Amino acid sequence: MLSRLRRLLIARDGLAAVEFALIAPVLVTLLLGTIELCNALQCHQKVTMVASTASDLVAQASTVSTSDMNDVFSAASAIVYPFQQSNISIVVSSVLSDGKGNGTVAWSVANANGQPLSKNQTVTLSQPIMSTCDANGNNCTPCAQGSCSVILTQVSYSYTSPIGKFLVGAVPMTDYFYERPRKVVSIPAPS
Repeated sequence: MLSRLRRLLIARDGLAAVEFALIAPVLVTLLLGTIELCNALQCHQKVTMVASTASDLVAQASTVSTSDMNDVFSAASAIVYPFQQSNISIVVSSVLSDGKGNGTVAWSVANANGQPLSKNQTVTLSQPIMSTCDANGNNCTPCAQGSCSVILTQVSYSYTSPIGKFLVGAVPMTDYFYERPRKVVSIPAPS
């Protein structure tokens, strides 16, 4: 009996299989978690790209029509591919300076999932974009009322991962982007 116990303690057959069986669930969890995190980061990057692209497209124009805005929404929505495009909300607004460094909404248009901002709604800007600053970015002076404007694009997306949808559920992602019009002081409302 003692010799059998001694042989059992010395034996190493099957040890690797047992160790692998113990560590495999942890490795699979780490792999799926890495894939999940990479997908979420890629989706958030695409949400940021949608906001900057929509603002840039509108800011390049002197005027925009309803048809132009529909084209902007279609082009911007296509950026989120391969993620689901029906979950995206895009709101594009023209914000005029109020003379105090902030602005008021001149017009606002949203895609099918979005809710446009109210006309004359006050918008507090997080950057001194409605101001004129010196070369160092210090000593900013707000633009006079109505003398400058920005195109503000707000994007919301409800991200649902193909791997973790039963664990995490939908993750809301939002971003916004400001862009000054290039050709005119203020772009008129879409007609």
